Amino acid sequence: MHGGMAAGRFERLLGEMTLAEKLGQLTMLAASLVVTGPPGPDNPATMVRAGRVGGILNTWGYEEIREAQRVALEETRLKIPLYFAVDVLHGHRTVFPIPLGEACAFDRDLWLRTAREAADESTRDGIHMTFAPMLDVCRDPRWGRISECAGEDGFINAEYARAKVHGFQYGNDDPARRLIAVAKHFVGYGAVKAGREYAEVDVSRRALHEIYLPPFKAAVEAGVAGIMPSFTDISGVAMTAHRALLHDLLRVKWGFDGVIISDYNAIAELINHGVAQDLAEAAAQALNAGVDIDMMAGAYEQGLPVALERGLVTMEQIDRSVLRVLRMKHALGLFENPLRGLEQQSPGPDSIPEHRVSARDAARRSLVLVKNENSLLPLARSTKRIAAIGPLADAQSEMMGPWCMAGDEREAIGILQGLRESFPSSEISHVKGCVNDGPIDNGQVEAAVAAAKSSDIVFLCLGEERQHCGEAASRTMPRPPPSQMHLARAIVAAGTPVVLVMATSRPWILPDWLADQSTAVLVALFGGTEAGHAIADAISGDYNPSGRLCVSFPTRIGQIPVHYSLRSTGRPHDPNNGFSTKFLDSTIEPRWGFGDGLSYSRFELSEVDADQSVIDERGIVSLAVDVTNASAIAGEATVFMFISDPVALVTRPALEIKDFTKAFIEPGKTARVRFSLSAEQLHYPGVDMEPRLDDGRIDIMIGTSARRSDQKCFSIQVRKQTNGEHVEGSSLFHVGSVSSTPPAMR
Repeated sequence: MHGGMAAGRFERLLGEMTLAEKLGQLTMLAASLVVTGPPGPDNPATMVRAGRVGGILNTWGYEEIREAQRVALEETRLKIPLYFAVDVLHGHRTVFPIPLGEACAFDRDLWLRTAREAADESTRDGIHMTFAPMLDVCRDPRWGRISECAGEDGFINAEYARAKVHGFQYGNDDPARRLIAVAKHFVGYGAVKAGREYAEVDVSRRALHEIYLPPFKAAVEAGVAGIMPSFTDISGVAMTAHRALLHDLLRVKWGFDGVIISDYNAIAELINHGVAQDLAEAAAQALNAGVDIDMMAGAYEQGLPVALERGLVTMEQIDRSVLRVLRMKHALGLFENPLRGLEQQSPGPDSIPEHRVSARDAARRSLVLVKNENSLLPLARSTKRIAAIGPLADAQSEMMGPWCMAGDEREAIGILQGLRESFPSSEISHVKGCVNDGPIDNGQVEAAVAAAKSSDIVFLCLGEERQHCGEAASRTMPRPPPSQMHLARAIVAAGTPVVLVMATSRPWILPDWLADQSTAVLVALFGGTEAGHAIADAISGDYNPSGRLCVSFPTRIGQIPVHYSLRSTGRPHDPNNGFSTKFLDSTIEPRWGFGDGLSYSRFELSEVDADQSVIDERGIVSLAVDVTNASAIAGEATVFMFISDPVALVTRPALEIKDFTKAFIEPGKTARVRFSLSAEQLHYPGVDMEPRLDDGRIDIMIGTSARRSDQKCFSIQVRKQTNGEHVEGSSLFHVGSVSSTPPAMR
């Protein structure tokens, strides 16, 4: 079906619809297979038969989808097919690492591949749309949903957005295996006050334009088909009714013409925000702002007829949103094949074997080794006695993390199983030692200490339960609970070398004694189905760790928010100056910061080689460094390119990432790592938030982390050819229209 023919058909279809049927296309209803919010209507089948539903979330599977679609096609007046949506956030039946973990791989190809494979699996289960990627930049580990984003930096989240949108929507050659992506939550949700879920958001215009908007702009540029506003307000304006951002910026400036879908019950919650007195006003505000689809609030069905009578909205606005929904269904191919992807029986509970291999690779790449004193790891397979201690040592279901909707926890591999398979000749003892958030001593600590003392090495596996992370899982103390700390004190005092394995969904704040007395520390942000195998691969040396932190781990709770791209301020930190920025009771540095991570290889960088040192407003400088593997172990180096703008119209962050790459290097060999930096990448939002480029020096740092000691520096000069006039250039903040119409997905 050609676009013009489809448009004509949809106009005719629109003309046949009653108001109730139009509002049905704008209504998304939740099934009960999983619960992600307050309960909905008691009889969804009745609503489908009446044409009062356009799409259904939270259900999947051959029989379920076919039956719901049959009702829509055979028992409704207009026979418009339904679409089905689920939060396929980090895998479907095969569960990949949580996004915060996968981002630590700094691997665009990996991000795209796992999205493509998740789309392949979920579409076989009848799913057409995922509420992903989640692009809420977050610098506060108190917020449970930090697990769902790509960390603390806007640029990294933007690169993650491009990869995920491409993987979900366009990664599969078979159009029936493509999945509509809905980028969420627009915008600033990761900055909720005190990290408290659903709380207010109050950020500056500068933070909005520099940090929180770029990932969504990248998603639009990549062709994302859907956007979901956040539950929250931003500086006093509820996002679900934020016309300036949803219509003026997203629709008009950025040219986004896909669907905007409310979050679960968010339109009705405008009443709670205190900006609407009833459902009619709430529905009108959301529609006027640009929200096309009402998820589970009943606001459009019940409120828009009243809003029409009051003159708060027009039928033209309703028709415009209905046409967007119909175009989306056309792009999915549902009018031609309502059962797309379900021609055959959907897979059973087992994940696809090749995806298990991919999941193991993804989980390995997501691990970050942040400490390894005396090269304790990798562990020799000749090790005789190993102790696996802690509540996360044999907790396969916890490895799945949040939002693992169709994942079968019985398929997940825990740490203990991974160790036993990887070290078959070793005697491996296991003692849980304590219960998560349970009594401080449940009688198991003594047994754990005995196991530690009789072993050559201890893997102390601490962490959290997956039910305590994700949505509605904020913590005032993002640190191990007292029961785990009591166990850990006893284990490190036993004298056996300790490898601390942190199996968590967020940065944990460790006490100094635990960080100092652990010989090695492995950050294992929930790795999914193959987490246990991946951890054992890294421990044994079958895999050489290459992950780097995408988010800082604070030293103290009082440092939050702490991140690498802070501004220097007028009184930069100076230990010799009592009147510089500091804490009286703590360092200002995180315990482990952005880009930190170790390898079993040792990499050395040459000085930076550049093809020029002066560029104009259209210039590009090519840079290179030689990276030498100065060890006897082959490994993969992660190399970052940062910039610093020492003099600008407004104060700039002391360090900003502009690119990253990976290089696998054999022992004793050297790889040449190349970057390009354009003048366009040097733009920043000026006082008016429009892109600005200044004459002057730019420092370029290339290195293996955000620490200056790990970097090589090169400076260039920007000299604009503009007769003194400012050149806007193009950048992430360019005002021009961006086409976001996805190609047909059928």
